[in-house]
Amino acid sequence: MRTPLCEQLGIARPVFGFTPSEHVAAAISRAGGLGVLGCVRFNDPDELEATLAWMDENTDGKPYGVDVVMPAKVPTEGGQTDLESMIPPEHRAFVDRTLDDLGVPPLDTSDEHAAGVLGWLHSVARAQVDVALKHRPALIANALGSPPADIIAEAHGHGVPVAALAGAVPHALHHVESGVDIVIAQGYEAGGHTGEIASMVLVPEIVDAVQAAAGDRVSVLAAGGIGSGRQIAAALALGASGVWMGSYWLTAAEYKLGSASGEGPSTIQRALLSATSSDTVRSRIYSGKPARLLKTKWTDAWSAPGAPDPLPMPLQNILVSEAHQRISAADDPEVVAMPAGQIVGRMNTIRPVAESMDQLVGEYEKAVARLASL
Repeated sequence: MRTPLCEQLGIARPVFGFTPSEHVAAAISRAGGLGVLGCVRFNDPDELEATLAWMDENTDGKPYGVDVVMPAKVPTEGGQTDLESMIPPEHRAFVDRTLDDLGVPPLDTSDEHAAGVLGWLHSVARAQVDVALKHRPALIANALGSPPADIIAEAHGHGVPVAALAGAVPHALHHVESGVDIVIAQGYEAGGHTGEIASMVLVPEIVDAVQAAAGDRVSVLAAGGIGSGRQIAAALALGASGVWMGSYWLTAAEYKLGSASGEGPSTIQRALLSATSSDTVRSRIYSGKPARLLKTKWTDAWSAPGAPDPLPMPLQNILVSEAHQRISAADDPEVVAMPAGQIVGRMNTIRPVAESMDQLVGEYEKAVARLASL
């Protein structure tokens, strides 16, 4: 399971694992893939600095990447107080009422809790890039389109390639024109922010368009609906140079975010383990942009009659930030707020990353051998 992208980035397998957990990201890199740390949860540059310093020490010298969120349009730049004042009172009342109806208790006032996530803002994402480039990232990815030209130039100046997600051919071609090195063709099945075209259709469309526009200068990764070696083989057969997998790693043994006790499967993992491929919903309630989430009582409440329309990014995330913390602390798998792709139906076992990677490789080799025998 090797492609030219492996040589370019110094990895053993063309498996890019996106995760908000530094422990999972480091394990992916140690297992031969490229662990990509999602940075949106880091409001404080010093916290990200400490996390990346930990990554430097715990990846056995192997490469890793970082993922930031730099939306093309935001309603304003400003501090937490400025943005809080833009949230309508009726939206706050709906959130409070819904949490009460779902039996989600308030936060323990004796504990310190994080402010709303500000990683959706350009200024915060820029600070994250500055911090990352002081370390040794092998890739900087942007979850919402092409980064600004100066960010791409700065990354290239440090010898770091840039990736961007695309849900349609025009998005991919814009990335190519902007100087992006890797286009991530993310299909409708994917968790988190995603478009409306399924992976089986999207990946070859983007591969052909990128090849025509940039030749071999720009590589394409396939994302969305990939959770087995067979699906990796299919992605490579469609012309991709590798795969970008996110949801798959949420049930890794190393994933401890959202765990009230820190022992055993977290609340989020218990919800994922019981879900089927039909148990997701695409909604704007998480961030203000369409994102695929695990379907729970929380998502149901937002689609019920009388529920308000979600606010634009970044106001929606700030609106629900405390709600997400309360939901996480409540330890109820029927009420979670978590991006997850349709591949969740295959995520029914907690296992270490290294074991999962070995399984992916074995399944891939078996699939390729089967095709060769036809």
